Amino acid sequence: MNETLTLALAAGAGVILGAVFFGGLWWTVQKGVASKQPALWFLGSLLLRMSIALAGFYFVSGGHWERLVLCLAGFVVARLVIARLVVTRSARNNPPDTGGRPCALLPIR
Repeated sequence: MNETLTLALAAGAGVILGAVFFGGLWWTVQKGVASKQPALWFLGSLLLRMSIALAGFYFVSGGHWERLVLCLAGFVVARLVIARLVVTRSARNNPPDTGGRPCALLPIR
């Protein structure tokens, strides 16, 4: 297979792994907050998400550091996208008190 295609697939796999990891984290927080035993939700989710991510990195890299780096870059991109989606969604449901300032000038929490 063409090396460029292999590297692009590694980056795409990183995005998918990141979406599963951080999407799973968001889902866990939603379920864990409403649960009677949130520690079980968070611990179980952490173990499952870490296992999936580490196994994914291992198989995607195939012993090539270039693939591993691009997979990690895709993982970080997914984190940025999911963080933006979650903040946008929560801001829509709970608009911040801007104190009269435009929202663009507010510090990121």
